[in-house]
Amino acid sequence: MTYLYVLRLNERLRSEAAWTDGDRATVSAHFQYLSKATEDGKVILAGRTDESFDRTFGLVIYEAESEQAARAFMESDPAVVAGVMTATLHPYSIALHRK
Repeated sequence: MTYLYVLRLNERLRSEAAWTDGDRATVSAHFQYLSKATEDGKVILAGRTDESFDRTFGLVIYEAESEQAARAFMESDPAVVAGVMTATLHPYSIALHRK
């Protein structure tokens, strides 16, 4: 089954000046988490909009065996665990895919 989670920055981090070294380290761990899952064939696509921090959001499209497994994957994302980002889970069907 395919799922999508939408990531949004914690309200505190919507200004670049508010970011700490710890926040940056968490986002790096988030990137590594998704990179590993991509290498393992679980993540289909991950990215974010190129907008200011108060408007940007990220998407992760991935495969999981069940909604419970999908939720566990999303909730284990280091950015979600640390509260740097919030996430909402959605079942997702890919209708078209460029070759």
